[in-house]
Formats: sequence, C-alpha cells, structure tokens
Amino acid sequence: MTLQIGIIGTGWFSKVHADILARMEGVRVAAVCGTTLEKAEAMASVYDAVGYGELEHMLDGEKLDAVYICIPPMSHGSIEAELIRRGIPFLVEKPLSTGMDIPRQVLDQVQKSGLLTSVGYHFRYQEAAQVLKEAMKEQTVGMALGRWMGGMPGVAWWRRQEGSGGQFVEQTTHIVDLLRYCAGEVTEVYAVAAQRSMHEKHEHVTVADVANVTLKLESGAIASIANTCLLPDGEGGAGLQFYTDAGLWDWTPERLLLPSAAPHAMAGLEIPAGHNPYERENEAFIHALRTGDRSRILSDYADACRTQEITTAALVSADSGLPVQLQPSKHLSH
Repeated sequence: MTLQIGIIGTGWFSKVHADILARMEGVRVAAVCGTTLEKAEAMASVYDAVGYGELEHMLDGEKLDAVYICIPPMSHGSIEAELIRRGIPFLVEKPLSTGMDIPRQVLDQVQKSGLLTSVGYHFRYQEAAQVLKEAMKEQTVGMALGRWMGGMPGVAWWRRQEGSGGQFVEQTTHIVDLLRYCAGEVTEVYAVAAQRSMHEKHEHVTVADVANVTLKLESGAIASIANTCLLPDGEGGAGLQFYTDAGLWDWTPERLLLPSAAPHAMAGLEIPAGHNPYERENEAFIHALRTGDRSRILSDYADACRTQEITTAALVSADSGLPVQLQPSKHLSH
C-alpha cells in the first residue's frame, strides 16, 4: 500500500522533506497546503500532487496517512488540533511554537489520543551524534559549551519576537536539544540577552541579536549556550563541546572530534556526521506509520516539549533578570 502524505507549508523545509519522501518506495506526496493556493499549486506540481489553500479542504479532499507541518513558529496550534481531531499522525518541524502555551495544549491532546508524532530535531539522527550520546553515558560531564552564531534571516516573521520567538527559540533550540539528548535534563535556566545592532540596521526587528544562557543539569553538570544573529552572512558556526576528565568532545554539524585520551576505540579520531540525518528522520517516521514501531523516532512531541520548555524559560529569564526553575519533565503536561 502506498502511503499518502500531505505537506503544510511551501518553504525550504517543506521541499527538503518532500524531495526525500518522493524518493522513498511506497510513499507519495499527495497534497500540499500553502498560505495561498498559488504557492501550494506551484510546489504541488513538482510532485504530481494537489495544491490547497485551506487545511480543511486538503483534509476533506484527500485520504492522508500522515501530514508534515513545516510552518513558522507563530502559526502553530490550530493545525495540530485539527490533525489530532481527525486522528492523522504528523511530523512537525521545530520549534513547536514561540512559547509554551500552545505546545502544552497540543501535548495534552496528543497524549490523550496516543497519536503518532515526530519532531524535526534532525541532529539526533547523525551517526556522530549517536557516538557522542553513547560516549557521554560513560563520562562524567563537567560542563558543556554550545553556540549558534550567524547572521539574521531575511524573512520578516523571523525578525519579530512574536513571529519567531527569537533566535534561541527558533535556531539555537537545536543545540539545547542535543545537550539534553547527550547529557540529560535541565533543571534551571538563567539568561541575558540584548539588542546591539540589527534593530538599527533593519526595520521592525524586535528580537535580541545576542544572548548567553547558563543551564544547570540534573546530573550536576553545568552548561553555557551563546547565540548571535548580528554577524555578516557566512560567518560564525554552530557547535557543542563537552568537557570531561577524559578530555574535550567537540561536536559541530559536520563532525565529532574525540579526545586522544578517550576510552574509545576511535580515540583521537574525527567522526564525520554520516548519512543525511533528514533521510533517517523521515525513514523512522515512515517506518512507524507502516509498522506501528515508534522505536526509531528519536524525538516525539512529548520529548520536544521538554526542549521547548528550556528555550522558553530562557526568554522568561532574560526578561525578568532572574533564574527560572524547571518542573520535572513528567509534570510538563499538567
């Protein structure tokens, strides 16, 4: 049986997923929903799919096995609620929203329904990230340093706080998520942020362009994650470093460097990122759709909510000037 997939959104991420799905055996991109019918039909034509300008029209007009949600942060909520109401599994791109209110509501509905979900934290699917996660189980992590440094995206919604939630919520969430994935849960967040130059160079910029966030982990380790979006295009970079008594484990999206003293067969070596993590993320979701086996999905909605809680706490802390204590993860949906 060929799985019929719908895609909501017509931006870059939508096309990344659609291209991967189109190459998969027994999978068809059947429908695309956009903010306008014209955008939807333009993208749909590439995949021999049907374009829709309204979500309800797409869901009424097609018998879909799953839907991919690839939309800006401020647009979440009603889409997820409608898919849950109809019992349609979904893969949603990060972040889950601009804050925590909508994710809590959606999580409550997801947990009551038992619906299959996946969230696009693709770095988890890297071979290098898997090596790092396994290695950290054997290490005493003293501290971690993370970064997401770059320029400011050109789209208008990203530059507005109410549109994107800001850089830490929209981009740096990947580093927060990888920290959680490899080193465990976060118990406290303290953040400082500022507007230094981008609000003077561009109109309608309300997001901070520099921030630094200190995190306490359940294990006792500490972490610091910094980000900026004021650099010229092409400068900067992202990464996460773990400092342990066996040395420095240095991850970037391209590779993992192992310390020479590491108790590991590949000590001192550089491990490349490996196969396309977007492909593995899609394969895991499609496998779960076909078989009911969710074990390959490395981030479902409930797990992603814990990452979202940390990034939202950073916003609260930066506004108040005070540390924010996080509830134990099992209480998140209450």
